[in-house]
Amino acid sequence: MSDQATLSVTMLGAGQEVGRSCCVLQYRGRTIVCDTGVHPAYSGMASLPFIDDLDWSTVDCILVTHFHLDHAAALTYITEKTNFKDGKGKVYMTHPTKAVHKFMMQDFARMSSSTSDALFSPIDMEMSLLSIIPVSVHQLIQVCPGVSFTPYHAGHVLGACMYLIDIAGLKILYTGDYSREEDRHLVKAELPPIRPDVLIVESTYGVHSLEDRDTKESRFTNLVHSIIRRGGHVLLPVFALGRAQELLLILDEYWKKHPELHNVPIYYASSLAKKCMAVYQTYIHTMNSNIRTRFAKRDNPFVFKHISNVPATRGWEKKIAEGPPCVVLASPGFMQVGHSRELFELWAPDARNGLVITGYSIEGTLARDIMTEPEEFQGLKGNTIPRKISVDYISFSAHVDYAQNSEFIQAVKAQHVVLVHGEQNTMGRLRAAMQSKYKERDEDVKIHTPRNLETLNLSFRGERVAKAIGTLADKVPQPNDILSGLLVAKDYSYTLLDPRDLRDFAGLSTCIVTQRQRLIIGVGWELVRWHLEGMYGKVEEGLHEGVPTMRVMGVLDVKRTAEHELTLEWESNASNDMIADSTLALITGIDKSPASVKLTTTPHSHSHSDDTDAHAHHRHPHAEPESDDSSVTRISRLAMFLEAHFGDVELHMPEVGGDKEVEKEKGEDEEEAESANEPSLLVELDEAVAKINLKTLTVTSNHEPLRRRVEAVLDMAITTVSSLTESFVSGKRLGGPEEIHTEKEMSLSADDASLSMEGIQSEAGPSSSSDGLGDKDQSAKESQEAGSSGGEAAVVAMDTDPPANGSSSSSAVPHPVELTSSSSTTATSGSSTPITAPAQETPVLLDENGQASSQSNDEAAVPAAVGAVEEEEEHAGLEVHD
Repeated sequence: MSDQATLSVTMLGAGQEVGRSCCVLQYRGRTIVCDTGVHPAYSGMASLPFIDDLDWSTVDCILVTHFHLDHAAALTYITEKTNFKDGKGKVYMTHPTKAVHKFMMQDFARMSSSTSDALFSPIDMEMSLLSIIPVSVHQLIQVCPGVSFTPYHAGHVLGACMYLIDIAGLKILYTGDYSREEDRHLVKAELPPIRPDVLIVESTYGVHSLEDRDTKESRFTNLVHSIIRRGGHVLLPVFALGRAQELLLILDEYWKKHPELHNVPIYYASSLAKKCMAVYQTYIHTMNSNIRTRFAKRDNPFVFKHISNVPATRGWEKKIAEGPPCVVLASPGFMQVGHSRELFELWAPDARNGLVITGYSIEGTLARDIMTEPEEFQGLKGNTIPRKISVDYISFSAHVDYAQNSEFIQAVKAQHVVLVHGEQNTMGRLRAAMQSKYKERDEDVKIHTPRNLETLNLSFRGERVAKAIGTLADKVPQPNDILSGLLVAKDYSYTLLDPRDLRDFAGLSTCIVTQRQRLIIGVGWELVRWHLEGMYGKVEEGLHEGVPTMRVMGVLDVKRTAEHELTLEWESNASNDMIADSTLALITGIDKSPASVKLTTTPHSHSHSDDTDAHAHHRHPHAEPESDDSSVTRISRLAMFLEAHFGDVELHMPEVGGDKEVEKEKGEDEEEAESANEPSLLVELDEAVAKINLKTLTVTSNHEPLRRRVEAVLDMAITTVSSLTESFVSGKRLGGPEEIHTEKEMSLSADDASLSMEGIQSEAGPSSSSDGLGDKDQSAKESQEAGSSGGEAAVVAMDTDPPANGSSSSSAVPHPVELTSSSSTTATSGSSTPITAPAQETPVLLDENGQASSQSNDEAAVPAAVGAVEEEEEHAGLEVHD
C-alpha cells in the first residue's frame, strides 16, 4: 500500500533567526506546535512569535523542549490570550522543565509588570501552569488518534528534551536546543533508535567549531584568576538556570584547589537561584553518572562551599563595586535589563574589571554588541558610558558546534533536514557544508532553511506497513508468500488478521465488517441495471446520501460515485460476500457481453433532442414482472411447472363472503376452515388428491406418497420460477404443514379472486409465453433447462440434501453454500477484492418413481455467480455455451 501526503512546516519564529522558537507541523488534519518562546531582543507584543497566522483552536498539542525564555515564555500568552482554549489542545513538557518553568515565568512576569509591555498577568500565568501535562523521558505519549510522541534526552539544560513525533505514521524528530557533549552535570543528547522521515534541527553555531571542554575550562579559570590578581571585579552574565550551574561547579572546584582565593567571594546574583536549586537537587536522577555518584555518597554537588548569594540589601551593586575584588554571576545573560546590566554600567569605566561572555548572544542584545568592544555605550537612563572594562568570550553554551551537529545529522539519516534557530548567514553556510558532504557520499538528502511565515511543504510517498497478528502470525511467512486476511486501520496504524480473529481483535461481542470495492467501468448506468435485473430479477433503485444507488438482493449497494466509477458496498458475511463476488464478476463482464452489444446497437434517429438515456425504460426479459401482474405471473409459472409433472392442475378459489360455519359443522376446526377458504391448486393423480395452499405454500393430502412427491416438485418449482432476489429474501426452509411460509413474494392473497384457470392457461400459452413454450412437454423442457437459460430459472448455488428413504427434500428455498475460501472476505475500503465463484451444485430432480436423479452436465444449472448474463436465442439472439 502506498499513498502520498504533504507535511507543512511553518516557522512562526526562529526561522533564519535565533529567538522566539515556534514551529508548526501540519499533516493529515493534525497540527502540532513545537516550542513557544519570545525574542529576548524585543519586548511586549513584538517579542512574541507570529501567532496571528495560526488558528490555535485547531492545535492538537504544544510540545515545549526546555524552560529557556526563547522557547517557553510565550506559552502563557498563547494558552490564555488566544483561542487555544476553545480547542482540545494539550501542553506537554518534562517534569523538570515544568518545575523550573514555573519559577522562570514568575520572574518574567515580575520583570514585565514593571513596564507597560506586560503580556499577561500573574493570574494568567497560574492558569497556564495548570494546563501543562508533565511527561518523562522515553515515555510514549498518545495525544489523540494518529498522534504520539516520545521525549529523548537533549542535554543543553536540566529537563531539556527532543521529541520524536509520529503523525499518522510520519516520523519527525524536533531537537530544540541540544548538546552532544557531556558536561559536569548533564548527559549528552541521545540518538533516537528510530529513523525519522524529517529532522528539524538547530543551527545556532553553523559551521563554527568550539574548543573542547577541558581547554575552555582551563582558559576560563585562568582568565578569572588573572582579573582578580589585577584587583578587578569579574562579571559573568548568565541565565538563572542552565549554564550558571555548570559555571558554579567549575568555580567551586577551582576555588577548592586554590586556597589563596578563599578570601575572594563568589556571588550568585539571581532571585531564582535559591528556589531553583531545590529543583536541581530533586531531579538528580536525570543528570549524568558523575552527579549521581556524588549524591549517592551524600556529597551534594549543588551545596557550594565557596559561593554565596548577594546581600539582600538595597544598593548592594554599589557596595560590591566599591569593595574588594570578587566574582559575580548575574542574570540575565543578554544584559538587556536586571542585575547584570546594572553591574556592567557600574564597572564598565574601570579597566581593572573584566567581563566574560560565557554563552551565545542573540543579535540586537547588549551582550552581542559589547563583543565588538566599542569605546562607549548607552546606559538604561540614556546617558553615555565609556567602556574600559575588558571583554572576553568563552562559550559554555550547551549548543552543538559544526562537528557535533553534522555528525548527528548524518547519523539520524532523515530524508529531509530542516534547519532552524540560526541566523540567516550562519544557517546558509551550514546548509552549503552539509550539501557538499552528502554530494560526496552520493546521498539524496534535502536540506531546507525556511524563513518565518514561509510554509515548507514536504511530500511523502512511502509504503505503509501492516502488522500481521493472530492466526496469520502463527506461521512465519517465507519470501514471496501471499498473506490474505482482513486489513484493519486504526489511528493510522494497520493490522492484518484472519477474519476469525476479528472478534477477539475488536473486543466486541458482534463484529460487522463493511466492505467497499471501487471499480472503473466503460458502460452506462442503465446498462448495468439491465444486466443486474437479468441476473437477479429485481433491483431496487434510488438515492443514498445523494448518490444514485441500486440495491441488489437487499444486501449489496451499487453506487454511482463518479461518471465512470462504481462503488460496491456490503456487510461482510459468507452469503453477502458470494453475492458481492457474483455482482463484481457480472459488472466487469458487461462490456464483453454479446447481449450488451445487441442492446446498444439498436437503430435510432440522429436527432439532437435531449434523450439522456436510450435504454432508460428497456426492461430485461428475465426481470421480475411489474407489481400489478406479479401475482398472476408467478402463480401461472408455478402452475405450468406442476402441469409438466402431474398433468392437469385445477385452481380452487374461495367463495367471497362464504359461510365458514358450514365447514365447522362437518367436524373441522376453525383453522382448517380458514385454510379451506384460501386460494389453492389441486393436483389429482389416479384417485389421490393433493392440495397446495397458495397463501402458505403448504401441501395437504390423504395420500402420503403423493404429498411428499408434490412437496418435492413444489420446492423445485419455487426455486425455478423465482428470481434470485426472491430466493434470497425468502431464505428459510419449509418444514411441512406445521411450518408456515410467510413470504409474500410467492403467496396469493384472497384479493386476487379474479384469477381463473383460463387466465393461467392463457398466460402459459404460446400467444403470451415469453419463450414460446406452451404445452406440457415444452414446460417440462423449460424446467429441466432452467439453469442454462440464465433468466428467471437461474438457480443459486445451494446445499441440496438428497432425499432420505427415496423421498425428496421438503425444502423449497435455496440455502447458500458456506464458502471455504476467505478470499472474498478480505476486502477493505479501497482495496482489491479477490473474486471467488461459489461452488457449483447440481439441482436435484425426481424421476417418475419419486427418486432423486441428477441431470447431465449439459442440463446442469449454471451457478448464480457467473459474470455474464446468458439468454435464449428467442430473447436476445444469443447462443448458450456451457
